[in-house]
Amino acid sequence: MIRKRLFKLLRKKTQTGELVSPVLPKGIKNYLIDIDGTICDDIPNEEPERMLTANVYPDALITLNNWYDQGHIICFFTSRTETHREYTERWLEKHNFKYHSLLMGKPRGGNYHWIDNHLVKATRYKGQFTELVEKRVNIEVFDDGHHD
Repeated sequence: MIRKRLFKLLRKKTQTGELVSPVLPKGIKNYLIDIDGTICDDIPNEEPERMLTANVYPDALITLNNWYDQGHIICFFTSRTETHREYTERWLEKHNFKYHSLLMGKPRGGNYHWIDNHLVKATRYKGQFTELVEKRVNIEVFDDGHHD
């Protein structure tokens, strides 16, 4: 049911007369959110028994549920493996997190560099969820010949 609602949000897009990957309506964000150390205690995959008792970060719960209620898409993207899915879903439900999807198997180790044909914005979690603010930062990009 949730997937059907997500598909209804997507808008067809064409490029040079051909269909390309659909896009979300303006103003709707597709949040990919880590779990361990971001919305709760940092639990390593090697200690899955702790996953059910991890302490939730209350500001994360409030912020993410607000984003969900505003119509944004919440997808948890975790380094936990498929064998941890049941524990993870039970913990999310226990703490009343609202979300659309859960992706397991994110590469471990950090230092992520995401390359995509769609706009990607990244926000590093540093201990507190707040409203997002705009900030100018330097980023690495492909050299497309434009130096603006």
